[in-house]
Amino acid sequence: MKKVIKIAAVSLLGLTFSVAHADENAIRQALGKAMPSVTVGAVKPSEISGLYEVTVGGNIVYVSDDGKYLIQGHLVDVAARTDLTEEKLGGARKQALEKLGQDKMIVFKPKTSKYTVSIFTDIDCGYCRKLHSEIDQYMAEGITVQYLFFPRAGKGSDSYHKAVSVWCADDRKAALTAAKKGDTPPAKTCVNPVDEHMQLAEDFEVKGTPMIVTEKGNIFPGYLPAKQLAEALADEQGKK
Repeated sequence: MKKVIKIAAVSLLGLTFSVAHADENAIRQALGKAMPSVTVGAVKPSEISGLYEVTVGGNIVYVSDDGKYLIQGHLVDVAARTDLTEEKLGGARKQALEKLGQDKMIVFKPKTSKYTVSIFTDIDCGYCRKLHSEIDQYMAEGITVQYLFFPRAGKGSDSYHKAVSVWCADDRKAALTAAKKGDTPPAKTCVNPVDEHMQLAEDFEVKGTPMIVTEKGNIFPGYLPAKQLAEALADEQGKK
């Protein structure tokens, strides 16, 4: 009798895996057909039966098991008062930034680095300029700053062309610093990651600049003074 039960349990488990795999394939095929430009990452069952959690870039959406319906928004555990989506978004953002790679960012690194943040910046944004004018203070706090461009005026704007010119400069860090002070960088073009930065900003639902993303993928919207940011990062890492 125990043997029969064991065989039945194994068979049921295999059926569950088969159904889950079939659902994943259905979702990938449906999304690929409806949105061919979208790169689908992980697909896995969500906390709600029949609804799958799908990673798209640095974002998370929810899709029905037949791939017919897609829901954008946050899944909240009402009883626990927990935003389940936000907890997972940090990991998705972290993976997206790692996939982009540091070689596609402009990096200011202190001699001794305690923390690393990725900052979406607009050359013509006032608070972005304020933050960069204090870059030595961030370095003093041991904060490595990885810049990504998010010209809020959009592709083809003056801010966009400045971002491309800075990237294509012989000395990117010096060119960025000069541009942040109000100098117009000499016009240059080359293969650059600015469009990738902007797509990532869209995936992260960046609304304004600067937007700071921590090593764990958490977000601090807006400008933060160096000491305040260092304290927040210490809290995040449990060092305080």
